[in-house]
Parts: sequence; C-alpha cells; structure tokens
Amino acid sequence: MIKKALIKSYAELIVKAGGAIKKGQEVVIRAQVELEDFVEVVARECYRQGASRVVYEWQSSKLSRLEAKYGKEMVCSVPTPMEVALQNYETDSLPVLIWLDGDDPDGLAGVNVEKLARIHQAKMRIFGPIRQKRENKYQWTIAGVPTVAWAKKVFPALPRSQAVEALWNAILKASRAYDGNGLANWEEHERNLKDKCERLNALGLRKLHYTAGNGTDFTVGLIPGVIFLGGGEKTTSGTLFQPNIPSEEVFTTPMKGEAEGIVYASKPLSYQGQLIENFSVRFEKGKAVEVHAEKGEEALRSILSVDEGSAYLGECALVPFESPINQLGFLFYNTLYDENAACHLALGRGFSNLYPDFEKYTNDELVERGINYSASHVDFMIGTRDLKIVGTRADGSEVTVFENGTWAL
Repeated sequence: MIKKALIKSYAELIVKAGGAIKKGQEVVIRAQVELEDFVEVVARECYRQGASRVVYEWQSSKLSRLEAKYGKEMVCSVPTPMEVALQNYETDSLPVLIWLDGDDPDGLAGVNVEKLARIHQAKMRIFGPIRQKRENKYQWTIAGVPTVAWAKKVFPALPRSQAVEALWNAILKASRAYDGNGLANWEEHERNLKDKCERLNALGLRKLHYTAGNGTDFTVGLIPGVIFLGGGEKTTSGTLFQPNIPSEEVFTTPMKGEAEGIVYASKPLSYQGQLIENFSVRFEKGKAVEVHAEKGEEALRSILSVDEGSAYLGECALVPFESPINQLGFLFYNTLYDENAACHLALGRGFSNLYPDFEKYTNDELVERGINYSASHVDFMIGTRDLKIVGTRADGSEVTVFENGTWAL
C-alpha cells in the first residue's frame, strides 16, 4: 500500500506549488466522486494554507456516460442554470481551481461521437466567452489521482487493488513526488525548464521544421516576440503557480495560418472516451485539412469541428524522448501524462499569456497578432526517437533544436 505520508506529500505539492493558494482565496476542487478520500486530504491542506472556502465540483464517468447515451441532444446542448452559474462564479470570484483527474479512459467508449461533438459545440458557445474573461487571472492546476477504472485500463492484468497501487506509484514517479520531497524536487525541475526557455527565447526563432522517419515533415511559423514557457506560469497579478503536475514540456504558441505539411502521431490519443490510434494530420495554410486514423477517425474529425479555430494549431511543445514519463514504458490513456512523454502539438486555443505585455491587449487584438482562439485545446503526441527539429531565425540562419528525439541546445 502507498504510505499515507507520500499521499499527504503529493497533496501538499498540488496545493502549495500547483494551486499556490493565498490566504483568503476560495478554492474549487473538481474530482470524480470515487476520489472523496483524497479530496479530503487536499481540502484539508487548502484550509491549512488559508483558503476561506473550498467548493466541490463532483463528476462521475458512469453518470456522464448515461447522459451521453440516453440524453436528448436538444436538451443536453443547453447548459443548465447551475452550469452557467458555476462558470459565472468562477469568472467573478476567481477561485483557485484544482482538478484531480481520474477519469475513466473508456467512460464514453461506444457513445455517438458526433452527438457529443455537437453538444460540446453548443455549450462552448455559452461557456467560451465567460471563460475568456477569467483567462490568465486565476491559479489553476491539474493532477492525476487513480480510480479503479483508470488503473485497470493501464494495468489490465493486475487485480483492482494492485492496479490502483501500481498507478499511484507511476503518478508519484511522474510527478517527482515518489520520495516524499515533491516540493523540493519540483523547484529543481522548475529551474531546469526555465533554463531551456531562456536558451530558446534568446534565439529569436521564426519557424520550426519537424522531420522523422515515420513520415513527419512539417513546418510551423512562430509569432515574433512570443516566448517559450515551461513549468510555472504567473497570473496577471503576479502569482506563480504550476498548472500541470507533471510537466516536462517547454512550449509556445505558433502563428495562426502558418503550418504546412504532415505530422504522424507517435502515441494513441485518448479523447472523450475514444482511443484514436495510428493517425496523421495534414496542414495547409495553417489549417488541418486532412486526417486519417486506423481507429477513432470520427472522433479525430470531431476535434476539428468544435469551432472555427479548432482546426488550427494553438501549441507546439518540446519534450525530450527520454522524459521520465516515457521511460515508464506504458500509455497512461490520459493526456496530462501522455503529452509529457514526447513532443506534441495541440489543435485549438493558443496561449495569449505568451505574447509580450499581453495584458495590455484585448483578446481580439491578440487574435489579430496571430494567436489562435478556440473553445477547445487538444494535445496529440508526435515525438519519436529520431525526431529532428530545426529552427529558423529572423535573419534566415538555422539552428538545430532537437536531434534524435532530444535537446540539441
């Protein structure tokens, strides 16, 4: 069994580094109902850090499946007053959001993906503008916590209790909290990520060209002045928080409309209960215009149809192939972990906080400068052992950023 001290240490990492809660702040904890015991540990730590109130947003993969399968589309497409009120509360009050992710990877398997996509589109037309108002203004963090369904998906040969324990061990290793010193380990990791960001930002890159033996041959344009970022982020008021635990990536937001070529996924993508496998995406003038998948192609196509921006890129992330998560040697069936195993791209929303002095501009002005806007953001992995990435500077000179799947800088 996982020691209680390790569980408590992991909760401290999530609350202190991830959420970076300040005295008097309100907190929203989002979690599967099965995770009540760990939520209690996290909530207690939130109060110890001075939280004035902790609000709980409970989820259930089983109940979500029932609604997706039997709910009428016209009804499910209209957000309930409670859902709208929650979005308005989070925008008006700016509570710290702690998302404890333990979703069942197969929770929505077999459900009509086109129906789900239309429901998601309809709701995002309401939620998107509300969420946009709070972007970059609040602390949020997402961290994994094992549920039985997730653990059995990753370790199907093990009995339930052993599968959960195995997933706990993997999560603690991936999060650098395996030895009870998660906070100290994370501080060192943060320094390493920031060092990589400084080196990349000093190059003044304008393009990245990706090539790999699987057929990937892809060029993406970068926005002048937009930075690479990794690890901690800051709110507009200056609070440093860690949005993803774990995180191995250094990422940037590309120029909308400047992406050409084809990329082949190096790992399956678990998306809304559907597993998308052995797929490729071809871009023209920045837009994903052709996709193919051996499995889950309908789900892949649905990603591109959420809104106008969902078929354009919002992120280019660099992760060495030998990352600790990749070295574990298995698929988590969870994007938070799998995206940090290798280099990845994301379709959909870009990151406005990477633009210099972004707080001085409206969202429309940032979009005009090349940052893609969408209600969705879906990461997929493209990193391979032989991946090469060559950057082009403003003066036309080239520099190798990645060689043989890892840093060349």
